[in-house]
Amino acid sequence: MGTREAWDIAARFPSSFLWGVATSAYQIEGALNADGRGRSIWESFCERPGAIDRGDDASVACDHYHRYRDDIALIRDLGVGSYRFSIAWPRIQPTGQGAANRAGLAFYERLVDGLLEAGIRPFPTLYHWDLPQALEDTGGWAARDTAARFADYTALVMQVLGDRVDHWALFNEPFIFTSRGYLLGRYAPGRRSLPDFLRAVHVVTMAHADGFRAAKAVRPSAQVGSVFAMAPCEPATDCDDDRAATAYADAVFNRLFTAPLFTGRYPQPFLDSIPLKALAMRPGDTERMRVPLDFLGVNTYYRLVVSSGGDNRPDLPYFLFDVLSDQRTTGGHADFSAPGGNILRIENAFGRSEGKRTAMGWEIWPRALHDVLLSITRDYGAIPIEICESGCAFDESPGTDGVVHDQGRIAYHRAHIAAVAEAMQGGANVRSYHAWSLYDNFEWASGYRPRFGLAHVDFATQRRTLKDSAHWYRDICRAARGNVGAAVGYGD
Repeated sequence: MGTREAWDIAARFPSSFLWGVATSAYQIEGALNADGRGRSIWESFCERPGAIDRGDDASVACDHYHRYRDDIALIRDLGVGSYRFSIAWPRIQPTGQGAANRAGLAFYERLVDGLLEAGIRPFPTLYHWDLPQALEDTGGWAARDTAARFADYTALVMQVLGDRVDHWALFNEPFIFTSRGYLLGRYAPGRRSLPDFLRAVHVVTMAHADGFRAAKAVRPSAQVGSVFAMAPCEPATDCDDDRAATAYADAVFNRLFTAPLFTGRYPQPFLDSIPLKALAMRPGDTERMRVPLDFLGVNTYYRLVVSSGGDNRPDLPYFLFDVLSDQRTTGGHADFSAPGGNILRIENAFGRSEGKRTAMGWEIWPRALHDVLLSITRDYGAIPIEICESGCAFDESPGTDGVVHDQGRIAYHRAHIAAVAEAMQGGANVRSYHAWSLYDNFEWASGYRPRFGLAHVDFATQRRTLKDSAHWYRDICRAARGNVGAAVGYGD
């Protein structure tokens, strides 16, 4: 990319805008038995035959735990102003409760200090899916006590890192890890139980509230938010049934966790479809679960196209198709049908030809990000928004010159960044854009096959090699810093 395009892109954003990259602890750290780290639900899940593509596991992953200094140098070389990462709960509390493991905390102290020295904002997420196995053994996210344990863990981390870290995310994509982990059995801990899922929804909601208050009690000035998977929902046709089904899908996918935090109530279409007692709410919960999040993080990877019925059902990557269309797979008895009694079917644009596909089978639809950003603004006002993940996976390998020429990824980011700029012109208060991900890593149940990274990783040697997309993104980051001197990054 020429300097002119980089400058033109950077010039569309304010000087305070942060360009970043993102990872998560379990997907990159490896060293699962190092320095007193406890066992997580994902080690147990990876041991199940057939749970992970090709039998992969994260025992080594990107070996970030041992190579974090080199990785900080890589991040700095990209010129980014923000690094979104996560903290592994089992490294801090091996059993999910009790005193902090000092060696685990020390690792994140070194990481944060290194980022600050490099002029990069550290932007940690406290929970990115790696629950200590000991807590799962006592009920996991379906057990009310886990919310209290999360608040204790939050306070421990804030006491050590709160003097150096200003922005904190509580959770990553609560709808995804509760539905796929407790209902569909496709992610850790691998349960298939509608009652467990419904209890987990409320426990995680209360954990947001308890964690937010615990963080503020330790560091009142901290900016505390959370990160949600969101997708615009479109009716497959203009018929009334499809429109009603679309409203229901939006309530479940986009507002099941945000609505109670902002309004103190779960979305009404969701409440209409279940017995309220299934959430195991307690007196006073309605008042407690409403908290004034300082920002809202968003990850948008696709749109959802919704119809009210039909027999041609695709197997979707990230929606509760099985919940909404076949209750027999969950063992539950709640009525999850769409309004009017029609079975809700989410197509996620499968079978449509408008957008190209990634290696995950997801349609590339940049307008989806634009629409989500404006919907947040309509629903919650001018709350600051952090785009915490935006990226695409392709099955790719270096060419004969040793470089990955990933023009598809460049096109993806170019179009999505333009969609962000347009949304900001429409009033969305967006503060950052984080490319997912820094480098290829362990992609949960898909193992190491999908490659989302700006940098290629040879998992046999752990060599990192910048792809063409990394050079393209680096030009934008450096142009942004050039526009405003050193003011873009923290610590400069």
